[in-house]
Amino acid sequence: MSIPITESITVIDTTLRDGLQIEDRVVPTALKVEIARALVDAGFRHLEIGSFVNPKKVPQMADTAELYRELGSLEDEGVTLYSLVFNAKGAQRAVDAGALQVKLVISASEGHSRSNSDSSIAQAGDRLLAAIQVLKANNVAFEVGTAVSFICPIDGPTPPQNLVSILEPLVAEGAAGVGVADTIGNANPRMVRTGTKAVQQAFPDMPITVHLHDTYNFGIANVVTTLEMGITRFDATLGGLGGCPFAPGAAGNIGSDDLIHLLHREGYSTGIDTEKLAGIRPTLTRAIGHPLSSKLSTIPAVPEPAPIGRASR
Repeated sequence: MSIPITESITVIDTTLRDGLQIEDRVVPTALKVEIARALVDAGFRHLEIGSFVNPKKVPQMADTAELYRELGSLEDEGVTLYSLVFNAKGAQRAVDAGALQVKLVISASEGHSRSNSDSSIAQAGDRLLAAIQVLKANNVAFEVGTAVSFICPIDGPTPPQNLVSILEPLVAEGAAGVGVADTIGNANPRMVRTGTKAVQQAFPDMPITVHLHDTYNFGIANVVTTLEMGITRFDATLGGLGGCPFAPGAAGNIGSDDLIHLLHREGYSTGIDTEKLAGIRPTLTRAIGHPLSSKLSTIPAVPEPAPIGRASR
């Protein structure tokens, strides 16, 4: 199944969460706010701005509640703000911060689950079910997703049925969407196709978001694969920032600049101004103190050419 050319692709920018969570520098809240507002000005309507986790373990996310206070007015302008939640305590913190929609993430392998959350998949699932009760009681919408959806650095390839069995009880609670993530960026298109197809078949009415990293240069190939499957929602970070602190060897996400460049060249619509997006890169580079890794951040700026060979589709 391919996407009709008239259909828009949704790009969820996760720079402030997945992009910054592994950085040595803790970026000041005011600078995060500046970056978020610049992303919205460039055309983004979906931003993942933080996570409600233990600030001692992930100090870069300690100001997530403050970001909601500073950025909450964007939701009146049609912008959706997301954050990650892993347990009932985090869910309550999200409620108290004024979150309207959150993402719940659970590992799809036992090895990563124990590394990431000090618990088995079953224990992590019970925690998410408790978190969901808090969210539902406060009318906060939620999406559910699996980490290491295709391959795990500890346990190896992830059986597609694992994704379905893990997601089923969470989706049954009223999830607004599901997500699959190549957390370590080592899944090839065949793996991504097989795992994503299993989720599509199990939850045919659910919006699916694909979250890709680019450790082994599979990122864009996996985008093309999932586009051909009808996927219309992708996570990405500006400049290819990111990585999981609890997944050894994971490199950055696919760059939103690279992703959007591909989509526009292929003739898809995103609503995002690539020149404005490129203009944010210097601010982000200064904030983190090192170069970005997306392809477009390493080459001279060039005008975006017109789509090639798509008009007749």
